[in-house]
Amino acid sequence: MRGLAIKEVAERTGIAAGTIRMWEQRYGFPEPARTSSGYRIYTDDDVDVLRRVGAFRDGGLSVPAALERARESTGSSDRPSIFGAIASSEDPVPARSLRKRTLLAISRGIEDETLARAAGPVVVGAFQSARNYEAVQHRYDRIAGNADACVVFADFEAVRERLGLPTEIPIDAEDALGNEWAVVVDAPGYAACLLAWETPESQRDEHLPDAERRFEALWTMDPRVVRRAALVGAALAGRSDAVLGERLERLLMDRPLAFEVPVPGLTSLTNRIVGYLD
Repeated sequence: MRGLAIKEVAERTGIAAGTIRMWEQRYGFPEPARTSSGYRIYTDDDVDVLRRVGAFRDGGLSVPAALERARESTGSSDRPSIFGAIASSEDPVPARSLRKRTLLAISRGIEDETLARAAGPVVVGAFQSARNYEAVQHRYDRIAGNADACVVFADFEAVRERLGLPTEIPIDAEDALGNEWAVVVDAPGYAACLLAWETPESQRDEHLPDAERRFEALWTMDPRVVRRAALVGAALAGRSDAVLGERLERLLMDRPLAFEVPVPGLTSLTNRIVGYLD
C-alpha cells in the first residue's frame, strides 16, 4: 500500500506525530488507511489539510474550529467547485433556478454595496469567460482599488497580478469552475456571495435570449457561508499561484466574521437588487 508514514507527515507539517494521533482519536481527523500490519498510511491531501490546520491554529483558532475551517477550504474533488463546496456542505444554502438577468441584478447589487460599505474586502469573482469579465472589468477595477485582495477567474491565458487591480486567474478547460458564476465579498462589516452554475439542462437554453438562460443559484449574507466560499476561492487561486493562495488564506484568517450589522446590510443590498430588477 502506497502512502506516507506518520513520521513523514509530521516532518512535512511540523505537527508532532503524537498530536496527529490524538486529533484522530479525539476529532476523527485525519482518517488514515492502514497497512496489513496496522500501520497508519496518509495521503498528500491529509498533509495539505494538516498544514492548513496548523496555520489556523497559529491564527488563534481552537483545534475543532481549525479542523472545520481547513476542511471547508480544501476540496478533494478533481473538479473543484465553489458552488459545490457550499451546496454540499453540512448546512447547505437552498438553491433555486434563476434567470441570468436576475443573477446580473444580484451581482450588481453586491458589487455596489461593496463599493459603498465594504472596508478592505477580500473579493472573489468567477466569470466563465474573459469576454464576460471584460463587460464588468471597470467595476472590479474600482472594487480592487479599495480591496485587501481581489481575484477573478475566467479563461485567461495566464495569471496576471497588478498593483491595485484584480488578479486574473486562468480556469482550466476541465475545471468545474468553468461553468460557474461567483461573486464573493468577505469584509469585517459586510459579507455577501452569489454562486451559480449552468446545469446540463440550462446549457440547452442556447435558443433563448441570453438574459433568459437559467442557472441553479444560491445567494446569502451568512458570514460563515461567505467565509467558506472565500476560502475555497483562495484554495483554487493557490493551484495557479501558491504564494497568492497562501496570502488570501492568511487575510481571511486574520479578519473577524461580519456579524456586526447583518440587518442594515441585508436591507440595503435587497433594495439595490430590487432597483436593478425594476
